[in-house]
Amino acid sequence: MRDELPPLQTGPEVWAGPEMAARRDWIEPLSQAEIAEIEAAAGRLVRSEVDIAALKPDDFPLPTLAPRLGRMRAEVLCGRGFVLLRGLPVERWPLRLSATAFVGIGAHLGTAVSQNAQGHVLGHVRDLGLSSDDPAVRIYQTAERQTFHTDSCDVVGLLCLQTALRGGESALLSSGAVWNDMRRRRPDLARWLLQPVATDRRAEVPPGALPYFTIPVCNWFENRLSVIYQRQYIDSAQRFAQAPRLTPEQVMALDLFDDICNDPAFHFLMQLQRGDIQLVHNHTLLHDRTAFTDHPEPERRRHLLRLWLAPADARPLPPVFAQRYGSVVPGARGGVPARSGRLVAPLAS
Repeated sequence: MRDELPPLQTGPEVWAGPEMAARRDWIEPLSQAEIAEIEAAAGRLVRSEVDIAALKPDDFPLPTLAPRLGRMRAEVLCGRGFVLLRGLPVERWPLRLSATAFVGIGAHLGTAVSQNAQGHVLGHVRDLGLSSDDPAVRIYQTAERQTFHTDSCDVVGLLCLQTALRGGESALLSSGAVWNDMRRRRPDLARWLLQPVATDRRAEVPPGALPYFTIPVCNWFENRLSVIYQRQYIDSAQRFAQAPRLTPEQVMALDLFDDICNDPAFHFLMQLQRGDIQLVHNHTLLHDRTAFTDHPEPERRRHLLRLWLAPADARPLPPVFAQRYGSVVPGARGGVPARSGRLVAPLAS
């Protein structure tokens, strides 16, 4: 095992949850002029029945908002790691218009990549009445708590269409802050986070690949710390006989990592409102969602749209990430390969 640990992390992406919760500079309200610009661009595409699965910025002109979106992308990739864009009037827009607006905004932030083997670039985050005990189920398809994790992309975007009756709060924390605490308290355990660990692909296996990938939780590459993590999927990968076994030291390291993530001194909660777009950098932040109880009426049940985005100006990633990301080339990496090779943007889950 390597002797030298990555250094303590510094910079705007390292922060404490309570301190960040007290700030409001991460909320970016849309002006009425910007909303009108979005609505005009989306409306033209809806009327033309354009396939939105592969929109480019030129397909969705935003002359006023686009420069501001560029600054937000920089804040996500090189700053605190997230922003909350507030104010899309989804309560008065049809679903197709809301979805088109979301995908169009996303096109100015990065290339949308597939989120599952069906090639869905537009995901639907809602309770399908499933259980994460089923290894073919991904936790976002349930009403369970997700626990702190990263998604398999550079940036994840969520648009809130409907909120839950109770719960369903979003939680964020700085992975650099978690690393710093582990390094200070238990450098012996922090070392284990730099070793490869098997993570379950949850039945979405690219052709010729193993049903799991082996990437360290913490990766130090070109003077950047990038984290990839989903504890439930690490644990469920142990169902495969050929997967490397977790050592007692690895289990202790992962348990401490989880304990720090769950400490309110590190994370904070936000309740997404209808019309909010949350953008999160997966390499420097971990995110979570609390369990929720839904409304009895089907039309009022919690519903978020999701994008997985690959910005062309994203950070370099170590070659080992190609196991999960397919490539480590910025702008052309991440996601789950579509079996058909075709990308689609479904309007229903």
